[in-house]
Amino acid sequence: MTAPSDGILGPSSSFYVSQRLKLHFVDWGAEDKPPLLLVHGGRDHARNWDWVARALRDDYHVIAPDLRGHGDSAWSIGGQYTMPEYVLDIAQLIDVLDLAPLRIMAHSLGAAVSLQYAGVYPEKVHKLVAIEGMKIPDPVEKLMEREPWETMRHWIESVKKNSRRTPRRYETIDEAAARMQEENPHLSAEQARHLTVHGVARNEDGTFTWKFDNDARPLFPQRLDREARATTWRRITCPTLLVHGSESWHGDPSSDGRADHIANASVVGFDDAGHWVHHDQLEGFLAAARDFLRD
Repeated sequence: MTAPSDGILGPSSSFYVSQRLKLHFVDWGAEDKPPLLLVHGGRDHARNWDWVARALRDDYHVIAPDLRGHGDSAWSIGGQYTMPEYVLDIAQLIDVLDLAPLRIMAHSLGAAVSLQYAGVYPEKVHKLVAIEGMKIPDPVEKLMEREPWETMRHWIESVKKNSRRTPRRYETIDEAAARMQEENPHLSAEQARHLTVHGVARNEDGTFTWKFDNDARPLFPQRLDREARATTWRRITCPTLLVHGSESWHGDPSSDGRADHIANASVVGFDDAGHWVHHDQLEGFLAAARDFLRD
């Protein structure tokens, strides 16, 4: 992939405030271009979009936030990480930077958040690319089907168990990058190292740990159920591209009715791709995204 025309490879770093949390985002410049917000997934970070951002920065004003508890954003006081709060944070960023109406591209948790935002504020989203954001993992779906006291008890026990968990430490960047490749075998060594360099913090003893807050792992029990999510999706009015990988647990949203909830949705699948389609099939994904985002 060629370098940007201005020769600058990296973005600038900035912060904003939501619920008294100092949240981080990166800005790839080109303020005179249409805004494009890139929202990462769970236990990820804004710099996972670097390859996409470099390819699109000549055409769009690309901004990528770190969700609360991720990357270089503050961790939530009390360890609460709920869908409404994630949506609030994105709404705050869009309002603070006066980005609406805008284009949004998002992955996994970020795609779920962005789909909710587009349903809450349909007038503020011009186009939306959602990569694997319409399905919650089956074990979580089953948990949500239990009685409220059961889900609450499960959450409390999960939080208590997680509080006793010591985050894993890695002796070297390469060791952490190898763990990254275990999570996604499609990643090249170069991709894994880049994602790891931006995804870890160095400890006092020289080891490395992932930046994300481990308290973001337990899923809060009062989550939006299937019908609640679908009700919000049905409010989305912008053209929406739903992207999925053939090897992912997420599945094809056009095969089970999920895509039908969005009136102006189209679906595209990629072979030889897992959950991280924008990493696994970068060039094909970029071609589809460019064509879709273009007015």
